[in-house]
Amino acid sequence: MSGSAPIHDAAAAGRSSFLNILINTAVANLTTSYLWFALTFWVYLETENVMATGIIGGSYMLLIAFFSMVFGTLIDRYRKKQIFVFSSVSTTLAFGVAGLIFLWLPTEDILNIGGPQFWLFSGVVLLGAVVEQMRSIALSTTVTLLVPVERHANANGLVGTVQGIAFIVTSVFSGLSIGLLGMGWTLALALILISATLLHVLFIKLPEATPEPLPGEQKIFDLRNSYLAVIAIPGLIALIFFSMFNNFIGGVYMALMDPYGLSIMSVEAWGITFGLASTGFILGGALIAKFGLGSNPIRTLLICVVFMGALGALFTIREWVWLYILGIWLYMALIPAVEAAEQTVIQKVVPYRRQGRVFGFAQMLEASAAPLTAFIIAPIAQYGIIPYLRSPEGEANFRWLLGQGDARGIALVFLAGGLTMVLVALVAMSTKQYRRLSTTFMSTPPNTVS
Repeated sequence: MSGSAPIHDAAAAGRSSFLNILINTAVANLTTSYLWFALTFWVYLETENVMATGIIGGSYMLLIAFFSMVFGTLIDRYRKKQIFVFSSVSTTLAFGVAGLIFLWLPTEDILNIGGPQFWLFSGVVLLGAVVEQMRSIALSTTVTLLVPVERHANANGLVGTVQGIAFIVTSVFSGLSIGLLGMGWTLALALILISATLLHVLFIKLPEATPEPLPGEQKIFDLRNSYLAVIAIPGLIALIFFSMFNNFIGGVYMALMDPYGLSIMSVEAWGITFGLASTGFILGGALIAKFGLGSNPIRTLLICVVFMGALGALFTIREWVWLYILGIWLYMALIPAVEAAEQTVIQKVVPYRRQGRVFGFAQMLEASAAPLTAFIIAPIAQYGIIPYLRSPEGEANFRWLLGQGDARGIALVFLAGGLTMVLVALVAMSTKQYRRLSTTFMSTPPNTVS
């Protein structure tokens, strides 16, 4: 009994630390998402410009793609506690500066999307939100640090559950905040919340020694060694490229989901609706936390993507609010399994000292895909597809498929994107890379933190 007590105490301390850092990160994610959603709603409602929201969303993902490799390298190089504190300080400062800009500049100047004031204000909010994303990469590595390997999938599912709860609060309060309080008070609330996470993270203890620098790995943007760490695992690069392609389709939804929702309901109703639909995220994460991902997480991921593509193709096939809500709910329920599967694979097959840069490399590629689609699809939808589907000719040609309504152009884009996602996932399941990575995952012994 006495010999097992220190092990039990260490495991309990690890669980406590993980839960504390998970909750702290969830609140920080909630805050940045709250302000991010609010900015998107505000700009669209004031300008009614789909291209503006697409550019904002695309810029956000592009910045994440650019900085992910830097974030991953820093996470491997420094203790995780230092990373969480640095991220909190940076985001707090950025949101504070955004508040000062909002008080200083006239609102009409900020909303002029062709002027520098719009990009100054949006850019500062973007910067704060992007730096906060460093936490997401660090959180994935703390699962390896603090959670036994047989519970990794469950821990990743718990992450999905907590993120789902934050998503609901974000969605509901962003819409209500812009509709009832305006952008100024929204900024003030975001600043208060992010300051609270900074205070809390200072008191969280993470049991980790200072990482020893590895020979030849002094660069901050360490693309070469990150790539070598990925290709050292058979089939892992194929999984990352599949997720990257999947995010090409995700860029369609990123650019057009909010405009579609705001086209068929008020901003307050859309915020509440999206929040209710996001309970699917909680259910999906809770199921993974309870039951895991099965013996082969890669197979689970691909099956879920097939269903996600089908949902994305069909949830706007008619301009029915209930269909949109149901489709989003089911889509959200599948996201935690997809995200947890990739994280679980990397946490097991990649050595702990290189996980930060591998997660960063994966996020760099995956995040770079969505903005490319958003930048391309937003202007095409705004000036081509939407006007055509609203014309008598377009309505007559596609009424049999998409029904009637003002947002049929967006529905056509969703249909094409969803069917593409289904096809690519089915093809991926038949490849040699899928079989090699599955074999590697199931034959790899538990990772060690060293």
